[in-house]
Parts: sequence; C-alpha cells; structure tokens
Amino acid sequence: MKRTAFLLPCLLLLGAACQRVTDRANTAPGATTVVPDAPLRETRWVLRQVDGQPIAAPTTPGQEPYLFISAAGTAEGQGGCNRFRGGLKPVTEDAELQFAPLMSTRMACPDLTTEQSFNQALNNTHAYRITGNLLLLYPTAERTGTPLAQLEAVNLP
Repeated sequence: MKRTAFLLPCLLLLGAACQRVTDRANTAPGATTVVPDAPLRETRWVLRQVDGQPIAAPTTPGQEPYLFISAAGTAEGQGGCNRFRGGLKPVTEDAELQFAPLMSTRMACPDLTTEQSFNQALNNTHAYRITGNLLLLYPTAERTGTPLAQLEAVNLP
C-alpha cells in the first residue's frame, strides 16, 4: 500500500513532464504568438508613424511623443517638445474616438514638424483600431486607408 501511494505521485509527475516536452515538440519553428489587444485606456501609446512617415528617435531624453487616455476619459501626452491635455468627445460607436480641443504648452522648440503633425492627426481622428500593441487612428468611421497615426503600447514607467 505504501509503495502504491509513493508510485502514484511519481507517475503523475513523470506524465506531466512528458506532456510539457511533447507540447514544446509540437510548436512549429518560427510560429508567432498571438498578442492580446492592448486596452485603449490606461496605456501609454508612443507615436511611431504620423502621415505614413516613421518617427525618428528623439535627440533629447524624455521628448518622445506619446498619448495616454485615462480611465476617466482624459487625454494627455507630449508632442515631442510641448505637453498637451484635454478630454474626449462623447461617442456612440465602439471604435469611435474623438478628442475635445487639446490644450498645449507653448515652449520654444527647434523643430515642431512632428509635434504639429501629431496634433493635427489627433484633431482629425474619428475612429481607431487596436491590433495587438498597435493603435491606429483614422479620420473616418470606415477605418480604411493609411491611418493618420500609428502608436505602440509601451509599459508605463
């Protein structure tokens, strides 16, 4: 009886170990893992493209353009040099997203091209799509064509 009580847990552990090896062996090389969609709110969205153009890494630390939408429905972020803050307009559809007028600081900056394009994209946004860790902003509810901006979810500091 004691021998059986000892063997049963050993056999279960051995079976579990074999199952794990079998699972790894059945994983196709180069297979991609499905990434769940990041939530729109309470996520730091870093600007990666605007008007179809990639965004260069900032030369000054802490000047990375980003957007953060709080659970309460406020939007804030940075355009590259200046910070902005505002709210969201009420929406009727799930994929609809519109920003209320965004207030911004007005610091003197050497180049405002990215900041102005990002601000214009936010002002023209009417819909969005999240695919994995990418947020795409669109000017129309159809969400087709080149997005106004593409942002990537990053961990909050």
